[in-house]
Amino acid sequence: MAQTGKLIVLAAYSKTDDGDLLPAFEPRQIETEEKAMRIARTMAGEYAGVIAWSRDADIALGDYGPPTILFQSGDLPDME
Repeated sequence: MAQTGKLIVLAAYSKTDDGDLLPAFEPRQIETEEKAMRIARTMAGEYAGVIAWSRDADIALGDYGPPTILFQSGDLPDME
């Protein structure tokens, strides 16, 4: 049986003294989109940039749909 669902991720970035963006911590998987947005809003004042996003996922096959941004604030690196 395939494991399907949503992959919901929260990431934050800090700036170095030179102005470069670095991950503030390893991206975190969050249980729900609502929780991810709530945490991201809270963190927005603490980091140079914050983003929460989700995508449909079939974990067994390693298939992932396109990402949907749930919340973003501040400076973020280019996402590929």
